Amino acid sequence: MTQRQQSPLQAHLYKIIFGTDTPSGKWFDLILIFAILISVGVIIGDSMANIHRDYGALLQRLEWGFTLLFTLEYMLRIWIARNRRAYIFSLYGLIDLLAILPSYLAIMIPQTAPLLIIRLLRVLRVFRVLRLVGYLNDANQIAGVLRSSWRQIFVFFSIVITIIVVFGCLIYVLEGPNNGFENIPVSVYWAIVTVTTVGYGDVVPVTAAGRAISALAMLVGYAIIAVPTGIFTANIIEKRQTKRTPLNCPQCSRAGHEEDARYCRHCGSYLRTDSDEETTT
Repeated sequence: MTQRQQSPLQAHLYKIIFGTDTPSGKWFDLILIFAILISVGVIIGDSMANIHRDYGALLQRLEWGFTLLFTLEYMLRIWIARNRRAYIFSLYGLIDLLAILPSYLAIMIPQTAPLLIIRLLRVLRVFRVLRLVGYLNDANQIAGVLRSSWRQIFVFFSIVITIIVVFGCLIYVLEGPNNGFENIPVSVYWAIVTVTTVGYGDVVPVTAAGRAISALAMLVGYAIIAVPTGIFTANIIEKRQTKRTPLNCPQCSRAGHEEDARYCRHCGSYLRTDSDEETTT
């Protein structure tokens, strides 16, 4: 998409609001994050009965003040954006919209007011401020591993669901409604919290056979925890091994370069000769 022509004022504000290369841009983002954290604290405090009773009116005025501030900031971002459509439908653009939308929805639907806590997602901008782009690259690698191993994980969860249903049916037959297992869905719920080793304790077996099934379910739960971890770790190792090539640098003799690398990542020397390129092709 072609970028929109900006006025000098829009270009100046763009460097401050969207950029972090200037001191003013860094300060803007840091102040914005600080305001977001305060507004989230206001929302959390207002949810507590004693604080709401004593300071409810003040917290409500503060919340609307933050909402108007973030609304102005959102409209300003749209006005100065080089590509308005790209910003509006980007991840940050949608988060910025969701950060203010619940306040206006709460006027018509008061039950939606707690959704303002989603404003905390805007703190993700701290990754830009602190220049932690490397972490985002690692996150992309993890996402790629999840995509490549989703079939194995799906099969694993299918097996887990089957095991949970079997344990739920067994405990329902052994315990029955007299001991709190009123139906199979309740029994499956018990099996979920038992296999996952959470154990809320609101429904517990009483008979010896039921306790034996419960112990077996907990042991199975501990056993299956390591399975998705092993799948995920194996895929990460495989991805990293295939990503690197054992090609040694002729200058510093160090390996571990990208498959399509032409220059050494350690000393900058040229890696391949013409004969090497002809051989690989």
